[in-house]
Amino acid sequence: RAFWGWLNAVFNKVDYERIRAVGPDRAASEWLLRCGALVRYQGYEKWQQDYNGLPTGPLGKYKIEAINATDSCIMYRGFDYLDGLEHVTEITLQKCIYIQDQCLQRLSETKNLQKSLLQLKIISCGNVTDKGIIALHKLTNLEYLYLSDLPGIRQKETTVQILQQALPNLELELDLE
Repeated sequence: RAFWGWLNAVFNKVDYERIRAVGPDRAASEWLLRCGALVRYQGYEKWQQDYNGLPTGPLGKYKIEAINATDSCIMYRGFDYLDGLEHVTEITLQKCIYIQDQCLQRLSETKNLQKSLLQLKIISCGNVTDKGIIALHKLTNLEYLYLSDLPGIRQKETTVQILQQALPNLELELDLE
């Protein structure tokens, strides 16, 4: 088990040279796919899941529009890859064992995501608490937030109230016990 934790940490190490060489969308695609997530590019219906099948072509042609990190090993350490992404409108974090409050805080402080992110789903991420959900209030353009199976959320009413006060246009869907 320790080996897999180490390997996942290696997969999440940010390669700033790579970001400069191939651009933020390509570097982030490589990171996400290496960690088991899926990406969908602007203007395409199909989800990219095969690292070896990443599209080639002129750098900057493929812009990440959506990220599905279901069952992936993405962790805080790799979140610098998100900084240069300007077109991400939706993110799904489902059954992500390394996602915790610090990750959601980092997500909400990412300037480009504050502008572009419209939909966020957080499902079965056991390390997420009220603090992480409240941190999402900086995602000022967020239109839809789905929260499900988050045992770390202890003060549901207070958390919902704070979020709705900060983001009055947010459609919030809850499936929490």
